[in-house]
Amino acid sequence: MVLEKLSKIIADQLGMEQSKITQTTSLKEDLLADSLDIVEIIMSIEEEFGIQVDDDAALAFKTVGDVVEYIEKMM
Repeated sequence: MVLEKLSKIIADQLGMEQSKITQTTSLKEDLLADSLDIVEIIMSIEEEFGIQVDDDAALAFKTVGDVVEYIEKMM
């Protein structure tokens, strides 16, 4: 469920197909997300899941799976 919601947020933000986003998808290499994209995705995550994403944690996100793991831990 977290992956599904997260992949929708990312797909909407980056204008791509949700089906192409998996746990192993790299945020920067595969999705070509720049720092502004990441900030906007983080803001959407905070709103959608009702959590606060720590700046240090956000900098450590490499894959979609990293983000899913963080969200699940914070919920």
